[in-house]
Amino acid sequence: MKAISIGLLGLGTVGSGVVQIIESHQDKLMHQVGCSISIKKILVNDMTKERLVAVDKGMLTDNPEDILSNPEIDVVIEVMGGIEETRGYLMEAIKNKKHIVTANKDLMALYGPELLELATENQCDLFYEASVAGGIPILRGLVDGLSSDRITKMMGIVNGTTNFILTKMSKEGRAYDDVLKEAQELGFAEADPTADVGGLDAARKMAILSTLGFSMNIGLNDVEVQGITEISEEDLRYSKKLGYTMKLIGVASRAGDRVEVSVQPALLPEAHPLASVNNEYNAVYVYGEAVGETMFYGPGAGSLPTATAVVSDMVTVIKNMRLGVNGRSAVSPQFRNN
Repeated sequence: MKAISIGLLGLGTVGSGVVQIIESHQDKLMHQVGCSISIKKILVNDMTKERLVAVDKGMLTDNPEDILSNPEIDVVIEVMGGIEETRGYLMEAIKNKKHIVTANKDLMALYGPELLELATENQCDLFYEASVAGGIPILRGLVDGLSSDRITKMMGIVNGTTNFILTKMSKEGRAYDDVLKEAQELGFAEADPTADVGGLDAARKMAILSTLGFSMNIGLNDVEVQGITEISEEDLRYSKKLGYTMKLIGVASRAGDRVEVSVQPALLPEAHPLASVNNEYNAVYVYGEAVGETMFYGPGAGSLPTATAVVSDMVTVIKNMRLGVNGRSAVSPQFRNN
């Protein structure tokens, strides 16, 4: 099989991790897919900026057409973020018969069904494992590992930023603003942390999980959302005295043909497994009628954990290319939500 060429949209934290893994794990990847994999072009905003990883300057471009319309590129990996512009890029890439791997939960929460439909029409793969819970293979677990079961409930911590903040406030008695500043310095929180601390990031992830777990199109507007901005260190101190731990919890439950999805701060007994999930770590409980309870746990953020999920999706795309089954993995929703 010919060598596979990759086009990378974005070279920030996750993009740098993708480059690092593809270059340093080349022998493992070749064993998995039977051919070499190389990054041909990388789209960046600033060609002169210092990078977190060393790359050949000739690979960099500020013209998206060098990737989207490049006949030599087989797979486009999107780790640049954004919504409307990025959606346009991916739609063009799919129409040019390029397979897509993305870590963009904002995009998938808003336009996932539309992009998946377009990918299927063009016999292209579109995978997005890294969009939820970083390095935890939760989406693959739902789609593959639990495909024969009927999921009744999903519950967990799906935002590393808020979990880091609540952990530090609870264990160290520190003020919200102080811990938020530290989270920003460590790269766990954005300069504008509104989506994280307001619960919107977790809500997008729960919408994606619910869509896959319940086989329904669940949108962001279907999720009831409350963030952590109103929580004080006094709240956490009192809950600790009573034997509880405060966490921002996403819950998606199904009863018959009705589904409820929410994100809100919740008090958990200290003996509850989710109560011991600290700092930037994520964990998701999945309840199935046949399997019972399963729990997925791991780092929910960071360059290499998220990049691991991205590259794993890339490997699946290339394996599908060898089998000639690209664009056949997407499953249409079984139910319509009214």
